[in-house]
Amino acid sequence: MLQTQEWVSVEEARRLILAEFHPLPSESVPLSRALGRILAEDIRAERDLPPFPNSAMDGYAVRAEDVRTASRERPVRLRVRGEAAAGRPFPGVVEPGTAVRIATGALLPSGADAVIPVEDTDDAGGPGRPLPPEIAVFRPAQPGQFIRPAGEDVARGTVALEQGTILTPGALALLAALGRLEVPVHRRPRVAVLAIGDELIEPGRPLPPGCIYETNRTALAAQAVEAGAEPLLLGIARDDPEDLQRLLDEAAAHHPDLILSSAGASVGAYDWVKEVVRRHGELRLWKVRIRPGKPFAFGHYRGIPFFGLPGNPVSAMITFDQFVRPVLRRMSGYPRWERPRIPVHLAEPISSDGRETYFRARIFYEDGRFWARLSGLQGSHILSAMARANGLVILPEGVPALPEGATAMAEVWVDLQDLMSASGTP
Repeated sequence: MLQTQEWVSVEEARRLILAEFHPLPSESVPLSRALGRILAEDIRAERDLPPFPNSAMDGYAVRAEDVRTASRERPVRLRVRGEAAAGRPFPGVVEPGTAVRIATGALLPSGADAVIPVEDTDDAGGPGRPLPPEIAVFRPAQPGQFIRPAGEDVARGTVALEQGTILTPGALALLAALGRLEVPVHRRPRVAVLAIGDELIEPGRPLPPGCIYETNRTALAAQAVEAGAEPLLLGIARDDPEDLQRLLDEAAAHHPDLILSSAGASVGAYDWVKEVVRRHGELRLWKVRIRPGKPFAFGHYRGIPFFGLPGNPVSAMITFDQFVRPVLRRMSGYPRWERPRIPVHLAEPISSDGRETYFRARIFYEDGRFWARLSGLQGSHILSAMARANGLVILPEGVPALPEGATAMAEVWVDLQDLMSASGTP
């Protein structure tokens, strides 16, 4: 059994954990279920997009040579041979002195090399109008005018989307345009989430004296979804080693990609995680120099990666964000697991005990600079400050304090452009 490492830095803990994880194998899913997923391989176009030259305007397909002298004063008259509609090509050829009425998106008829917009003819336009026997053209055209060439968007055989692409609505539209029905994506990690504690009561039930509602499974499951995973919510284990093993075994029976528990990872009389996990597994990490979140464990239970997070809700969420989220992003195939970090000016002083500390904060943009103000009390049980925060201000390990106006790094949870557009003190 590997020796458990204690009191490692945040950076070292993250490095040791991430070294064990890789992107999960791919699976093929319908485009309708692929939003937000990560491409597992390059997608090459099997056909041109657009697949044929087509009109970019409602108008007339012509030979540019025929209308090179056209003007309002001396229009060129052309005989109309027929029409081309979207999905209904014109079967003939545009010969010298002729034109074909054409709709936007329709296949360019053979012989034509330009499109004249209907506004540049004497055709009044409008739906249901009869085909005129001839038209007058008031402007000249250049070859290729208002024509979308085949392959203008994506050429056949080229890479349309690269491996690691996050599938946005635009990416899915491109795949559909290329005729794809399904797409290979990295499988989403499945995370079994359980809680530990005699004092915990399911929300919605009467609250006995001395008890609290269980919140960590709700928070951690939401964080798992945001990270690209599929959570499996299990029950609440009592502060009893046999009940904890029962719930861990139930989690393992679902064959998740990792197991996540909260509470029981400290050194109190009722903290059984260390003993129970070691019965059928190992612990690689035990305690990290982070605040909040010191009682943090990582190892394996029955061969499944296991994370034991603190019981205090803010500590659980912060340690998830710093250690579990990177793992889930990597397993999901994201090219990067890091959140954006920016320098911010402190609107108030901050201090800690020398551990790397994460302050819940409101980050805002004012007078051309990003600022940060604490979003409330910073106790590891204060959920209101977590709810109001839009990022974390980071006080590095070994730095006891920073004064008001000093610069610190902040991890941002929101779009920077949104912050800048909402300029002003929160």
